[in-house]
Amino acid sequence: MKIILTHEVPGLGSAGEVVEVKDGYARNYLVPRGYAIRWTKGGQKDVDAIRRARKIHEIQTLDAANDVKGKLEGVQVKLAVRSGDAGRLFGSVTQADVVEAIKAAGGPAVDKRAVAIASPIKTVGTHKVSVKLHSDVVANLDVAVVAA
Repeated sequence: MKIILTHEVPGLGSAGEVVEVKDGYARNYLVPRGYAIRWTKGGQKDVDAIRRARKIHEIQTLDAANDVKGKLEGVQVKLAVRSGDAGRLFGSVTQADVVEAIKAAGGPAVDKRAVAIASPIKTVGTHKVSVKLHSDVVANLDVAVVAA
């Protein structure tokens, strides 16, 4: 089945690409979750609209991405979260929480879909978070999670 990706899917492609996948994968996973839409002859207009929207949000050049990386890695990100006595959090830290903490620390605006948390953050302490700014540039941050 031919589909048009509306979001980046690891191992499959990025937004705006037309890809061929198995029927069940498209019907049961990609389309219901909003990662893709079915391809039609008029779908090229949708592909163009998705690509234009993605270009607005992504950083255009490698130099600009490196500049943003320098700004991000220079920011001390601190996140105050409710926690229990043993340092375990009530819930976990999400990508949106990290983006808000970067903004609060005076860092540049980052898309929450670009933030990658290796393992769920469920304890107080310092954790590694990576931000994909460009296909070739990834910024690594230390997020300090403290009890609120």
